[in-house]
Amino acid sequence: MKTANTLSLVLALFLLLLSYCTQAQENPAPLTRQERQTVLDSIASKLDQNYVFPEMATQMIENLRTRQGKGAYKDIRDPQEFAALLTTDLQAVSKDKHLRVSFEPRQIAEQQQTVTAEDSIAYLNRYIASLKRGNFGFKELKILEGNIGYLDLRSFSNVEYGGETAVSAMNFLSNTDAMIIDLRNNGGGSPAMIQLITSYLFGSDPVHLNNFYWRPTDSNSQTWTLPHVSGKRSPDTPVYVLTSPNTFSAAEEFSYNLKNLERATLIGKTTGGGAHPGGSVVATDRFTIWVPTGRAINPITNTNWEGTGVSPHIEVPVQEALEVAHIKALESLMEQQTDEERKAFYEWPITRLKALKNPVRLDVTTLQTFVGSYGPRKISMENGTLFYQRDNGTKYELYPYGDREFMLKGLDSFRIRFITEGDQVRALQGLYSNGRTDKNHKDKE
Repeated sequence: MKTANTLSLVLALFLLLLSYCTQAQENPAPLTRQERQTVLDSIASKLDQNYVFPEMATQMIENLRTRQGKGAYKDIRDPQEFAALLTTDLQAVSKDKHLRVSFEPRQIAEQQQTVTAEDSIAYLNRYIASLKRGNFGFKELKILEGNIGYLDLRSFSNVEYGGETAVSAMNFLSNTDAMIIDLRNNGGGSPAMIQLITSYLFGSDPVHLNNFYWRPTDSNSQTWTLPHVSGKRSPDTPVYVLTSPNTFSAAEEFSYNLKNLERATLIGKTTGGGAHPGGSVVATDRFTIWVPTGRAINPITNTNWEGTGVSPHIEVPVQEALEVAHIKALESLMEQQTDEERKAFYEWPITRLKALKNPVRLDVTTLQTFVGSYGPRKISMENGTLFYQRDNGTKYELYPYGDREFMLKGLDSFRIRFITEGDQVRALQGLYSNGRTDKNHKDKE
């Protein structure tokens, strides 16, 4: 009983502490003059020692001091507002979108309380668990019509933890005729994951991907494709990369590398423009600063995408990028084919995609001419919409993709064409995705 009471007391204290921490995060203590000064001094020190461009670090520090001298910060009591304003002021000088100040007391406290080996393991396990909940950035993986592989990748996770998932994803895509890699919502991550995924898109001979200069150590590094990967490489499979203004950092490097190596076609909008790698460092017990400590130097262009972003080969609205890439991939594959059966295989989904993109409209009078029985097949109209039914089977709604051609909503492998003589509908032709056709004449009324 005593043990039970003790456990109850501990649990109550824990819940009280948790409640207090939550309230403290939601209603943080206001800034004091001394804390503002400490934050400014710490940020200045971190930038002076680590920012990739020393002269720019000096300019940013001078700007902060000037702004402070003019009283820009003296009335700010909200720490989150202070972090946002400091970020604005730093980026106004540097134009560096990676550089930012954050108010993160809970995360800092958690790190500082990691003292023992057990603490470190528990902290790491929590980090890995959070990555797992996002499937290490691999949001969606599927095969689109026409055997086009699609990967929606939301981040480039640490290879140590997400490598196995990456290997599975790339092997899943290895039998496709083209790949679409969607980075429209990818904010970046690990260069090592870029290296791993990219290695599947080239042969076993090494390919030089990127160079980096690191200011803290005054050193340079290179990244190359890996000499060995698990499973099957896809060096000849066409690749399409979808981009947007939200495509940032490592996702931009992936896009920039493949574009300059002429290994992928980029479709969408110009990316965010952040090419300086680095990391988040603790400034005080409540504030962190993400400091860019290096810069990318592409071996082909001898520069990077900082401030300019990566421009696509085909610029289209972000929400249309996947549809455009899918059609482009299918059209390219079809043009390369001499086999008529393979051509038909790619043309079938192209027709549907284009019909969805630019719907065909037929008036009710025209639609009415198709109504009737065609042997076991029946065409009816309800509220201005045509329906198809064979015998007593499922009734499918029809939608046109030409003057006489219709698709069935919910059945992608079959379509119909009406055959006319003059202004009279004489027959219904069934069209199948494998190239087969059949025909039924219209019953006499």
